[in-house]
Amino acid sequence: MRIEVTPADVAASRYAVSPLGEAVWALRLHTGQHAVPGLAPWVARTRPVFERLRRDCPAVGALMALLRRGGYNADFIQPPPAGTGRTFADELAVVRATPLGQARDELSRNLAGLPTPPAYAHRIYDAPDVVDRLADAIEASWTALVQPDWPRLRAVLERDLVHRAGRLLAYGWGAAVADLDPRLRWVSGGGLGAIEVADRDPRSYSLDGRGLLFIPTVFGMMINYVEPPWPFAIVYRASGVAELLGPPDPGRPEDALDRLVGRSRAAVLRALALPATTSQLVGQLGMSLGGVGDHLSVLRDAGLITRVRSGRSVRYRRTPLGDTLAAN
Repeated sequence: MRIEVTPADVAASRYAVSPLGEAVWALRLHTGQHAVPGLAPWVARTRPVFERLRRDCPAVGALMALLRRGGYNADFIQPPPAGTGRTFADELAVVRATPLGQARDELSRNLAGLPTPPAYAHRIYDAPDVVDRLADAIEASWTALVQPDWPRLRAVLERDLVHRAGRLLAYGWGAAVADLDPRLRWVSGGGLGAIEVADRDPRSYSLDGRGLLFIPTVFGMMINYVEPPWPFAIVYRASGVAELLGPPDPGRPEDALDRLVGRSRAAVLRALALPATTSQLVGQLGMSLGGVGDHLSVLRDAGLITRVRSGRSVRYRRTPLGDTLAAN
């Protein structure tokens, strides 16, 4: 696939977080469709919740039967956010507003080529309230799996969002796309350029000044939206997912960095894979404000991190020495 862009598309491009998308991706993660480095402890911790959810809510099973990798998934189930600052309730309202005819067309396309779903799932797909029932399943998944950890998840996603947006504005498309995903490649050519996606779609699409919507994800993987009525969008895996859901597991064997600076301080250093404010680190790591502040002060005195002011915020980032230590 080839997505052609112009310099005008830089100004029109935007970044957004999708809490609803994370709920659907969380289900995908539990189905084993893909794995995210660093999230195995989260999957293990939430597995009993997931199993209870699947047992008590048949619509969750029907939703899971639709999810596929390497093929079409019904767009109305996981639409890209219409703008920044959208809440889960905002996004769920978009799903519930899907016309029944559109839902049936997308479900039919989704089911083509899949193994025959269970009879109970077919009854849900054929029901006149299928949109609401699948929306209920997404809401139940959000409440059980994602909402309890949302402050930390959002902290990682928003940090990545600010970082990527800054790179696009400062350095252009090549820098913005460079490390989003190995399947993406920027190809420049005069005043035009294109994002090449290594997939099975041979077509070319043009943004025509409409810009591209970038959506970071914690639980998900790279996908793209190129079909109406949705905006052109790319979902990509956010950086900084390791150490996401709290300080390191006490049962995890210590590594050299833990022994050198202490486990909690090492967690702070690893979490600074992207620049972050003190409050973002508190939200991500579940530590106290005072504790994070003390660790930042020591790491800064040791030359492992530095402070950068951005507007009213002060962000911390690793120095080259900090990068080297965190990588080992």
